[in-house]
Amino acid sequence: MLSADAHDPCELSPRFSPCEFRIKWAHGHWESEQAMWLRRAVFCVEQGVFPGDDRDAIDDHAQLIVALACVGGMPDQVVGTVRIHEDRRSDPGLWWGSRLAVHPAFRSHGRLGATLIRLAVTSAHARGCHTFLAHVQAQNLPLFRRLHWTPLKPETLHGRPHWLMQAQLDHYPPCYDVHTGFVTRASGSGT
Repeated sequence: MLSADAHDPCELSPRFSPCEFRIKWAHGHWESEQAMWLRRAVFCVEQGVFPGDDRDAIDDHAQLIVALACVGGMPDQVVGTVRIHEDRRSDPGLWWGSRLAVHPAFRSHGRLGATLIRLAVTSAHARGCHTFLAHVQAQNLPLFRRLHWTPLKPETLHGRPHWLMQAQLDHYPPCYDVHTGFVTRASGSGT
C-alpha cells in the first residue's frame, strides 16, 4: 500500500473531500511533478513493475494528462495521470497511450481512469491521429473493451501479461480544448 506522509503530494486531506475532478493536459511544474510521483507510487511501489523509477525516453516527448481533485472549484492534487505521444518517426498519425495510473484512494471516484483514457484519445484525434494504440495490463482488458477498444494480440511486457489494444476512433470525437479538458463529479461509480 502507498504511504501517505507530509511529503506525499497525493496525501488525502482529512478535512475536505473533492466533489469534482478536472481531467486535462498537464500545464505547470506542480502538475507534472505530482503526475510523475503518482506513476512511481503505482508502477514502482504498489505494482513493483519497475525498480525505483518508471521514466523512460518516451517521457522526453510525451504529453502528460492529469486528473486533478478539485476542492471549492480549485485544483488541489493530482490523483490520476496518463501520457500520450505520436510515433512521428516511423508512422505520423500513430499515437500511443501509456502509464495510466490512478491513486488507490480515488479508484472508485468519478470514472477517472475512463475519463483520462477519453481525453488521451480525443486530444490525439484532434491532432491528426489515425490510429491510437496502448499496451494494456491484462486485468484492465474489460475496462478498455467497455470503452470501445479492440484487443489486437496478447503480449508479455515487464514480465506481466498485457494486450496490445486499439481505440475505435469513431467513439472518440476530437477534443481541441485540452487545457480545459473534461470535468467529472465524484460519484463512487468506479474508474
